[in-house]
Amino acid sequence: MLQRFRVAALAVALGAGTLVLAPTAATAAADPVVTRVGISPGPPIDVTNGAVTATFRFATKGTDKAELQLKPPGDVSVGKPLDLTPTKDGDWTRWTGTRSFDSTNVGKWSWLAVAGGASRGGTFEVVVKKVLDTKIVDFDANPDFVDRGDLIKVSGRLLADGKGYGGQSVALTFRARGTDAYRTVAKVTTGADGSFSAGVRARETGWWRAEFAATSAAKGSVSDADRVDVRRGELASRIAGFDARPEPVDKGDRLTFTGALQVEGRGGVPGERVSIFFRAGGSHRWEYVTSDVTGRDGRFWASATAQTSGWWRAEYAGTRGVRGSVSDADWVRVDQPAPPPAKADTRLIKFNAYPEPVKRGKYARFTGKLQIDDEGTWEGYRGKVALYFKRAGSHKWQYVKTTWSNGSGRLYTKVKAWNSGRWRFVFAGDEDAYGDTSSSDYVRVKR
Repeated sequence: MLQRFRVAALAVALGAGTLVLAPTAATAAADPVVTRVGISPGPPIDVTNGAVTATFRFATKGTDKAELQLKPPGDVSVGKPLDLTPTKDGDWTRWTGTRSFDSTNVGKWSWLAVAGGASRGGTFEVVVKKVLDTKIVDFDANPDFVDRGDLIKVSGRLLADGKGYGGQSVALTFRARGTDAYRTVAKVTTGADGSFSAGVRARETGWWRAEFAATSAAKGSVSDADRVDVRRGELASRIAGFDARPEPVDKGDRLTFTGALQVEGRGGVPGERVSIFFRAGGSHRWEYVTSDVTGRDGRFWASATAQTSGWWRAEYAGTRGVRGSVSDADWVRVDQPAPPPAKADTRLIKFNAYPEPVKRGKYARFTGKLQIDDEGTWEGYRGKVALYFKRAGSHKWQYVKTTWSNGSGRLYTKVKAWNSGRWRFVFAGDEDAYGDTSSSDYVRVKR
């Protein structure tokens, strides 16, 4: 009874509408497709006559990404990807890339095209069908006479089977006078017509030539040699250790300048004049100040009065066979000196030389008083006072001795008298007081 009920219910449902079935899983997306790679020009790629640019083309479907890897002969590593340009063509994408091959690339290459989970690989060959005969022509090293260290131009042209051979490496070699072997100085690459040139420095006399090493595509060749004579040229000089001191310095004080003149291969050079120049701060002009002649070891010493802040340097003008040079500049700051402390005036009074006359060889005695101006009042002052004598008939005062005044300024001293003449006291002054000179007193000496 129950079974009949279920069948009836199903019949009612079918009669009421269409039976709806559960959807099935969507059909899986198609796998990516990659075509075989086409190469133009078709392999083998012949590089006998020079470099050849090959074009690689393939197409993919079901993916927007692709990669083409190229692996050189004998290389077991992962191939190097080639730069590709895509072009859409309906469901397909066409890919194009190029690469240049020359005689250094001879051998069997591998390619691998990858697109999504799909890939395709293959090989192609780069070949040389004929080994070329080469020749280096028009070789020249110019000029033929130069100073040591000057640039010369080395040039020529590489031919292969009579035609310009471009993109090839040529070595520029040199053999010094007195030697047997050539050594490589530089390497250049030939242009499209096989020409090459380079600038090199000539440091010694000798012969230059160009050499092309044999490759799988071409035989090696060597140019004729060309001689270049190198003169010694001028030696370089330099001023080492230049120093202006002290720094800073007060205006009006003396500056000293030291350093050493050195010449290439000789060390310190004596007997050469070195000049000292100055450029004030904010100025662009160097002005000559003083000079000195170098000593035995090439050292010099000079001095000048400091007037304003600025740069100092030493200059050597050079001489026959030696180039001149200029030292590094040295900055010196010049300060205004502090004003000197105020000093007081002094006076020497009551000078007396006695007895008069005095017998020759006996003592003459001298008295006086040293005073200082103490804000308008003259006070006795202790100081060092010199005694001077001027012989009768002479115009020159001569120093005799020094004595000291006591605390009240009083002076007394004595000396033996030998000649008639005038006497006087002289106070030279000190850090607190200006100096002064007494009046003179004549003493006759009798025999």
